[in-house]
This record gives sequence, C-alpha cells and structure tokens, in this order.
Amino acid sequence: MATGWARDGAVQDQIDDTVSDAVSHARARLPHGESAEFCVECEEPIAERRRQALPGVQTCLACQSRRDGRHRMPGINRRGSKDSQLR
Repeated sequence: MATGWARDGAVQDQIDDTVSDAVSHARARLPHGESAEFCVECEEPIAERRRQALPGVQTCLACQSRRDGRHRMPGINRRGSKDSQLR
C-alpha cells in the first residue's frame, strides 16, 4: 500500500504509541499506598472490599465515578491530517 512519505508500518507504530500512552496514563492514575477509611471528598466511609481491591484508594465509589466522568485523556494527534492541523 502506498503511504506517501511514511514508511511501511508507520500507521501501526502510531496506533501502538497511542495505546502505550493510554496504558501509561491509566497506570499512573492508579492509587497506591495505604487506603483511607473515609472518602477525602465526601467523608463517607469507604467500603472494606473496595479498600482491599484497590490498595491506596482515597475516594468512595460515588465520588470516584464523578471524578472519572470529568476526566479526559489528553489528546495527542498523531494523524497529521490537514484538518487536525488547522484546529
């Protein structure tokens, strides 16, 4: 397949890099250390099973769900299309 100036496999390299970045970002966000007994946001007790499942957890399930809903993955555009460069 002709890809212009890109070498063979460049698209797959971009996909691999994007996946690798997402995995690294997710791992960095995982809690670590000692779990809190009470949520740092709402001060409700954190369930024992949650504290055992996620060592270092600091928020209850409801507060973490709200946090996850607000979180957006920082986008790195590796496509290089004209449309994306004009934004």
